[in-house]
Amino acid sequence: MENFNEGRACLCALNRIFGFEPKIGRGLVEAFGGAAAVFNVPHNELFDYLSQFARTRYASLITGSAFESASIELERLYAAGCRFIGLGEPGYPKALLECEDPPLGLYYKGSLPPEEVFDKRPQIAVVGTRNLSYYGRDWCRNIIEALSKAKIKPMIISGLALGVDITAHKAALDFGLPTTGVMATGIDLLYPPQNETVGKLMARTPGSALLTDYPPGTEAVRINFLRRNRIIAGMSSATILVESKIKGGGMMTARLANSYDRDVYALPGRIDDPLSQGCNLLIRENIAEPVGDLADLADKLGLGRPAMSLRPDFRSEVETCYSSLDENARRDILKVAMAVKARRGISVDEICALLGWTFSRVSRIVNTLECDGLISVDLLQHCSPRVAKA
Repeated sequence: MENFNEGRACLCALNRIFGFEPKIGRGLVEAFGGAAAVFNVPHNELFDYLSQFARTRYASLITGSAFESASIELERLYAAGCRFIGLGEPGYPKALLECEDPPLGLYYKGSLPPEEVFDKRPQIAVVGTRNLSYYGRDWCRNIIEALSKAKIKPMIISGLALGVDITAHKAALDFGLPTTGVMATGIDLLYPPQNETVGKLMARTPGSALLTDYPPGTEAVRINFLRRNRIIAGMSSATILVESKIKGGGMMTARLANSYDRDVYALPGRIDDPLSQGCNLLIRENIAEPVGDLADLADKLGLGRPAMSLRPDFRSEVETCYSSLDENARRDILKVAMAVKARRGISVDEICALLGWTFSRVSRIVNTLECDGLISVDLLQHCSPRVAKA
């Protein structure tokens, strides 16, 4: 069978057994001289080795039947256009090997061989809350756009979840960067269903990929996401936390990244905003460096300083843009623009109520500001200022 070998099948079997305790599985492989050798060790020796960790139950699972099941699984994987990358094989993310608890193998789906995906460029994780605000969405896209302008083009790593994750993946694709989704399910199950279209696009985009250490058929359960986060943190040279409450998956990923001695950055926010409290906490604890100037961020990440033209003060730009209009027109436009700046994500109807103006009057000005690139308006007519221009 194409791309099949005994050692890989053994690693695949051991990955199923030691998925939640990969450190013990890796130690077992190293102690007995390889994954294939583990399956030839007498049961009593396996029992004795595992007894030091109080994990003797694993000894009875390391059988010829487990090897045969893994072999069949690999055959089905390759037939479905996926593959299994064993620990230390070509294409296995090198940064993960530096961690004490890397998975014994990874399931991979992409249009290029994994060694052409993970060995070509640095990987940067962008993570955060599922309940993304307009502030977080805009800055997530701004950050990734800035990274796309750097001299060295990174890969964006995230978890294919709602909120920050899917925004990061989409932004990477929009700005021409490769992106990998690390899944908390089997490689054959895209979760959540809302992100299935983007996940499939990533799998067929050259340089992008889907990745997981969970066997095919694994469904989404809460504990799986915690295990998934360590891979995101471990394979990335740096992690950027966009928005997060005090507790959440993004916070866990950022703390894991710090424990792996990786750089951590966080987008600061208002002190009274629950979605920024996690970011602000990591900054106060000196775990994360605040995201500020985006060109500086790219440079600190080792990507080289991008050539970027940052917007001046929003109010000044609006005033400059419409300086040729009469005073009344300028005043009306400025009122709408500053309402958008003060309440990012404000709707056209809310601006009408705030200013006491008709819908047509506000809608006309909003359209002008959007066409001139000063604000963005989504399908639900929510308005946000555009903070930076690359």
